[in-house]
Amino acid sequence: MTERKPVECWLTDMDGVLVHEEHAIPGASDFIEALVETERRFLVLTNNSIYTPRDLRARLARSGIDLPEEVIWTSALATAAFLAEQRPGGSAYVVGEAGMTTALHEAGYTLTERDPDYVVLGETRTYSFEAITKAIRLIVAGARFIATNPDPSGPSPDGMLPATGSVAALITRATGREPYYVGKPNPLMMRSALNRIEAHSETTVMIGDRMDTDVVSGLEAGLRTVLVLTGSTSRDQVERYPFRPTRVVDSIADVVPLVAELAGR
Repeated sequence: MTERKPVECWLTDMDGVLVHEEHAIPGASDFIEALVETERRFLVLTNNSIYTPRDLRARLARSGIDLPEEVIWTSALATAAFLAEQRPGGSAYVVGEAGMTTALHEAGYTLTERDPDYVVLGETRTYSFEAITKAIRLIVAGARFIATNPDPSGPSPDGMLPATGSVAALITRATGREPYYVGKPNPLMMRSALNRIEAHSETTVMIGDRMDTDVVSGLEAGLRTVLVLTGSTSRDQVERYPFRPTRVVDSIADVVPLVAELAGR
């Protein structure tokens, strides 16, 4: 990592890297402080489309991590930006929550159940059979199928929960239509994040806890990658993948000195 160009910008996943089940991971606050002190541009990324950046800011603040809304980039925001570019002023039927509906509204989209341009599937804790049935019928009738992220499951205090990828599989089985996923591991989300902070891939690092989303999306976007072992991936699992992160560390606390080191080049 140190043999390449100096690092000017950082992208980091949120869950499993900075927080775990509403609790800050040791070193997370120090990492953010190090970025601010060294004047590095950065974004916190998440495939979770349930919450708005304001909601997430409040959630992080309760755990002791102070971040402005502007540095939080969600799969919902990336999806809304993608759709606004593809079909400005379009319409969508959304299976999701406030993070997704708010992002689409702010992007100039109309939310409707009548002949929408898109069916947009996002994360939610309250998937309803009625909403999924409506989505299936609209897709069969010609609506384009978009999903925020392919994660099949997600964590909760009570255990694993089905996530967007699982529900998308159900809809695909019923309709024969695969969704276009905007969130990680699609490099599209990484590029939109880079553009947001005017960063270049050669001078940016991506930090994540999942090989199959964070690391591979960073790699395919041309970024250096750091895998932390505080989330979904254990050290022995790394060897099972045909690609490798630039560096593997125990936790975000191990990245703090690296920020200062690379900022001083």
